[in-house]
Amino acid sequence: MSKSVSKNYIYNVSYQLLLLITPFITTPYLSRVLEPAGIGTYSYTYSIVSYFILLASLGVADYAQREIAYQQDNPHLQSRTFYEVNLIRFLLVGLSLCVYYFVVSRFSGDHLIYWYQALNIVAVLFDISWFFQGLEEFGKIVLRNFIIKFASIILIFVLIHQPDDLNKYVCLIGMMNVLSGLSIWLYLPKYLVPVPRREIKPLRNFSIIIQMFLPQIAIQIYTVLDKTMIGVMTGSPLENGYYEQAEKVVKLSLTIVTSLGTVMLPRIAYAYAHKDYETIKTNMMCSYRFVWFLTMPMFFGFIAISNNFVPWFFGPGYDKVVPLMQILSGLVIAIGLSNVTGIQYMLPTNQQNKLTLTVICGAIVNFALNIFLIPMLQSIGAAIASLIAEITVTAVQFYIVRNIFSVIHILRLSLKYLVSSFLMFIVSYLLSHHLSPSIIHTFLIIAIGCSLYFGLLFFFKDSMLMKVTDKIKEKLCQ
Repeated sequence: MSKSVSKNYIYNVSYQLLLLITPFITTPYLSRVLEPAGIGTYSYTYSIVSYFILLASLGVADYAQREIAYQQDNPHLQSRTFYEVNLIRFLLVGLSLCVYYFVVSRFSGDHLIYWYQALNIVAVLFDISWFFQGLEEFGKIVLRNFIIKFASIILIFVLIHQPDDLNKYVCLIGMMNVLSGLSIWLYLPKYLVPVPRREIKPLRNFSIIIQMFLPQIAIQIYTVLDKTMIGVMTGSPLENGYYEQAEKVVKLSLTIVTSLGTVMLPRIAYAYAHKDYETIKTNMMCSYRFVWFLTMPMFFGFIAISNNFVPWFFGPGYDKVVPLMQILSGLVIAIGLSNVTGIQYMLPTNQQNKLTLTVICGAIVNFALNIFLIPMLQSIGAAIASLIAEITVTAVQFYIVRNIFSVIHILRLSLKYLVSSFLMFIVSYLLSHHLSPSIIHTFLIIAIGCSLYFGLLFFFKDSMLMKVTDKIKEKLCQ
């Protein structure tokens, strides 16, 4: 295992950011052009197609990435896994499209936007990023996404100009997702070797794939169902528009945190396959510390700057995004921690049944609270339900691993970051309420807040910051 975790983390952060860079860069433009109702309609229709994307995926990517990681030293088994997984994918995507057509054709109203959304189901068939993630070859994925997403940004500004262009926007995003998957196939010949047909058995480990699919169903309930329930229970695309925008910004920052999970999964899977349990524990503690290091300032930062950020970023008519961002900011900590325990530990160590249990608990909590809170508080209620659901998942996971990893020790790792972030919050909050909303003022507040946070960590001689600083010095001196 000669590949660098830090280098792969940087690659994967870039990969995840590039997946989201288009909506982030174009959000100020699209929020004004498509207006809250258009954004809400997109959010609601995508929440519907997401269930069929889930069916087309069926947990295959997580299973495949883990299997490729187990077999990093065996090109024959890697190739066999690749062929088997893609045969399963072909069948699942076909099934999903058939069911989607049957369901959507029975909806009332204009179906065109739903047919354009179906391109996202087709994109699942061509997405083989799991293969290169299992091999820890993240650089190739980054290159592919940079080109595709850059093209997407240009086309959005060129083609989307008014609210009636919503269908055109949906079609564009779907087509670029398909193209994004297709482009990476060019790298495959270097890694695949011939495999006799008699050895290719797509249903070889189908029961394991189903086990890995179950937590995805539960996760979908409290990450997508909330948007569906907002649309159905409020009957207002505006509420979905507000929720979509707030969640988009929070999830963008969360990408930086959860990217470590994608990198560490194959690393821990490899250590588990070689029974190197000490390395697993060491890596897990480093991951928990890293999550506290990033998520604490993000959490307090979102609460502090939302009043200054939302008005200029989204434009007029999005005032409700402010409290939604402040509530959803808690997701960065809850999801960050559950990503370490669930994705970095439970999944690569064949404990997917325990992972399923934790996310089912979160799904039940989320669904029950949505029914109670959305009628009263609309999108605010959905945000509160999502946050409580994610906290539930994290708490249940900590309970399950309490005899393997000290929960008290994990919580103690947060102390320096909690103190530094809270002091940063006080200064940032005061600045945010005294400075008028503008791009210059928001970035000024962020710059001052970051300087204060890292300055305090430097004063505390935090080991995480010292390690990062030493690596930077080492690179500069080369």
